[in-house]
Amino acid sequence: MYIVKSVEEMQAYVKQLKAEGKSIAFVPTMGYLHEGHVRLISEARNNNDIVITSIFVNPLQFGPNEDFDRYPRDEARDIDIAKENHVDILFMPDKSDMYPSDQGIHMDVTQRCNVLCGKSRTGHFSGVVTVLVKLFNITLPDYVYFGMKDAQQVAVVDLLIRDLNYPITLIPVATVRENDGLAKSSRNVYLNEEERQLAPYIYKGLKYGQKLVVDGEKNPANIVKEVKNYVSNQTHAKIDYVEVLNYPNLTPVKQINNQVILAIAVYFEKARLIDNLVINEDGLLSESIL
Repeated sequence: MYIVKSVEEMQAYVKQLKAEGKSIAFVPTMGYLHEGHVRLISEARNNNDIVITSIFVNPLQFGPNEDFDRYPRDEARDIDIAKENHVDILFMPDKSDMYPSDQGIHMDVTQRCNVLCGKSRTGHFSGVVTVLVKLFNITLPDYVYFGMKDAQQVAVVDLLIRDLNYPITLIPVATVRENDGLAKSSRNVYLNEEERQLAPYIYKGLKYGQKLVVDGEKNPANIVKEVKNYVSNQTHAKIDYVEVLNYPNLTPVKQINNQVILAIAVYFEKARLIDNLVINEDGLLSESIL
C-alpha cells in the first residue's frame, strides 16, 4: 500500500494508472475507519484493479457549532486498517494542500439539500460537494463507493455526478450495523454506556415504521408520528427529525406510492446519530437505490 500526502503526487500516480488502463475505485472518508468503511473498501476491492481511499476531515462541511475539532482521529489505526483491507493507495492530504488559499469559486447545492440533515446544517452539502469535486479531479475514479447510512449524501453525490457530467459510476453500499441493529458510525464512540444501550431503538423505530407501510399505511404523516412516539418512549434522545420523502429526489410525498426514504436523526448528550431505510410502496427494502 502506498501512502500519498500531496495532491501533485496523487495526480501523477493516477495519470500513470490511467495510462496502464487500470480501473480505479475511490472510497472517500474522513477517517477513524470502522466496519462500514471496510465494507465500502471490500466492495471496491472485489470489482476494480485499483482502490484509492482518502482520509481527509473536510472543514468546509462543519458548521461553526459542530464537532470539527472533536471529530475522532487516529491516523496510525487508519493506516493499519487500510493496509489490512488491501487498499492500494491511501491518500491523506493536508488541509493546506487541499485548500492552499481562499477559494475564489464556491460550489452551491440547490436540490436535495434543504431537508433531513441539510435543513439544520446550512452550507454542509456545499462543503461536501466542494471537497468531492476536488477529490474526483485529483483521483479520476471510474467508480465511487458511498454508504447508505448517509442516504442524503448519496443522493447529493448522485446529483453532483449527473449535473457535472462526471464519467463516474456511483455505487451505494448498504448500511453496516452492529449485532443489535445500531448503524456503524465514527460518532458512536461518543455514546456513554446507557446511551449505547438505548441507541438501537433508533433502528427499531425505523423498522416499526416500515412495518406500518407493509401493513398498508400509506400516509407519511401517520408514519412520522408513530416513529417519533416509538423512539421517544424507548429513549431519552432528543429527536431532530423523522421524515418520509421521495428518494432520491428528497421531495415531500402526500401518499406512499413510490420509492421513499424513512429517515431519522437524534441527539444524545455528545452525539448526533442518523439512520434510514429506503423502501418501495409496499414497504419492502428497495433493491435499486438510485
